[in-house]
Amino acid sequence: MDFNEYRKRGKIMIDYIADYLETIRERRVYPNVHPGYLRNLTPDCAPVDPESWDHIMEDVENIIMPGITHWQSPQMHAYFPALNSFPSLLGDMLADAINCLGFTWASSPACTELEIVVMNWLGKMIGLPEAFLHTHNESKGGGVIQTTSSEATFVCLLAARTHAIQRLQKINPELEDVDINSRLVAYCSDQAHSSVEKAGLIGLVKMRFIESDDSLSLRGTQLMEAIEIDKKQNLIPFFLCATLGTTGACAFDNLEELGPICHAEDMWFHVDAAYAGTAFICPEFRHWLTGVTYADSIAFNPSKWMMVHFDCTAMWVKNSECLHRTFNVEPLYLQHENSGLAIDYMHWQIPLSKRFRALKLWFVIRCFGIKGLQKHIREGVRLAKKFELLVLNDGRFEIPAARHLGLVVFRLRGENHLTERLLKRLNSKGRIHCVPASLKGKYVIRFTVTSQYTTVSDITRDWAEIKATATEIINDKKADTTYNKTKVSLAETRNWNNNFGASLLLANSPMSPKVVNGSFAALFDNEDDDWSRKLLRSETKDSSSMRRRIRGILMSGKQFSLDSRMDLVQGMVPEKAICMSESTSDSSGANSENKIIETDEKGETEEPRNQKSRIFRLTQHETSLTPLMEGNNADNID
Repeated sequence: MDFNEYRKRGKIMIDYIADYLETIRERRVYPNVHPGYLRNLTPDCAPVDPESWDHIMEDVENIIMPGITHWQSPQMHAYFPALNSFPSLLGDMLADAINCLGFTWASSPACTELEIVVMNWLGKMIGLPEAFLHTHNESKGGGVIQTTSSEATFVCLLAARTHAIQRLQKINPELEDVDINSRLVAYCSDQAHSSVEKAGLIGLVKMRFIESDDSLSLRGTQLMEAIEIDKKQNLIPFFLCATLGTTGACAFDNLEELGPICHAEDMWFHVDAAYAGTAFICPEFRHWLTGVTYADSIAFNPSKWMMVHFDCTAMWVKNSECLHRTFNVEPLYLQHENSGLAIDYMHWQIPLSKRFRALKLWFVIRCFGIKGLQKHIREGVRLAKKFELLVLNDGRFEIPAARHLGLVVFRLRGENHLTERLLKRLNSKGRIHCVPASLKGKYVIRFTVTSQYTTVSDITRDWAEIKATATEIINDKKADTTYNKTKVSLAETRNWNNNFGASLLLANSPMSPKVVNGSFAALFDNEDDDWSRKLLRSETKDSSSMRRRIRGILMSGKQFSLDSRMDLVQGMVPEKAICMSESTSDSSGANSENKIIETDEKGETEEPRNQKSRIFRLTQHETSLTPLMEGNNADNID
């Protein structure tokens, strides 16, 4: 492709993109494909000879587009927004053509300096204190563009870990890094994003999840109680991640209560405002930022609601020296004559290189202006309020958590499985797309206004789709005779019950159901394959009542043994509870015989000593049992 061909194809691509976005309502928002669909539509090997551009674009429409979830669609209500805009697309087109790698100031001065400028702009736009800005060359505060909020949380946790280790080593120089790290503990709400947990896993620190209040907010009292408990166990609190706009219901942690505690305990205070941060461009939403003066770092995603397409996460810190102490490496080939005089962003992040993301952010801010962005945000909130009123006017539904910004959570009144069925059927139709959340044991559907193209007509249309589908679900319930059968309470399953078998007596065991290597795992002490095949038959006794029972148990938050889960899934009803023990060597070296322990009428058993457990895997089409683990290791599967 030469320059002339590029000009020709580029103009055609611009038209294709414009047509795609303009007619996106005509496309099924959620694809109707199955895993592996693309493999059968593409060759096994790359082409040896060049292919025509026309052929490539035909495959885009015929092969790629059928498998796309259309995030820019007005009918896309899942997750949080992931918006783009024409200024953002054009800005990134130019940045990609320049393709500079801005790891140091010298590697591309404009890349570094524009990032400083737009991060100052953005910080002022959302009302951050001056301590977070690049105010002068001696300023310790400042902003940096990371790839995602997940990465921003991880970067700040690593900086906090380094700060804690160095602080304690100043007090006691004999302490080793590994000794301190093993005692570090971080905190977040039980509503925090999963990336916070992942940051703790990778950072090799303990992560404590603190229960939120009735408003799904993390409060100071609960944090202080957790800290006191951990300090009594000789642990070292060092990091708190508070959330402004949680994933489940867009709840807000109380920064005013949390901040002073972090300050008193010398803990790093990070604020994750991934979704809600954009809303702070509007002054009427900044009350949720009260207390941010206590924070050491804060991050939000312009790539969500601000129409700057992915990836783009804005992160600010009060003391960038903490980042330098964590990520500073300066080989000779990266040094330059202005080292130390200018910002080198390679010391503010995990990767060495960085894209010219500041350019698309600069384009968006200049093209829309603060007023244009405020208008966009307020319209999204207005449409969410419209949907909220529609839900409240239908007595079949409830809204179990307060609406904040552009997110409404709702559910059908009654048992969780009704809402679960509703969501599954909505997504299977493909006309709208939503995802669930679990709030204090309640299964809810998240409805987010995600697209800048969404109108009141779209909201009305989508609500009509939801109401019609809900009517189908409710009518199905009335027609299903299994709903009228007597239900067994969860408490009864912990006692002997002839209808469900003895394995449910293990409901109080500390083990939890897991999938091992893609299959259900179950504990059995038996080598009789014929007996095992008979008990663990692959055919199921499926019914709607059985599925409801499974879901009810899973949603209860209680832990159940592996074979309890197996019985429930397969609908097995053994006539007699049997426990098999594998022969093991006693202290004298002699082998004891296999013993069959039968449950008496009260469900009590006498366990032989020196049992050796075996874990077997059974997939849907297997007729034999494959040992996965033996001996004491079997007890470690949870």
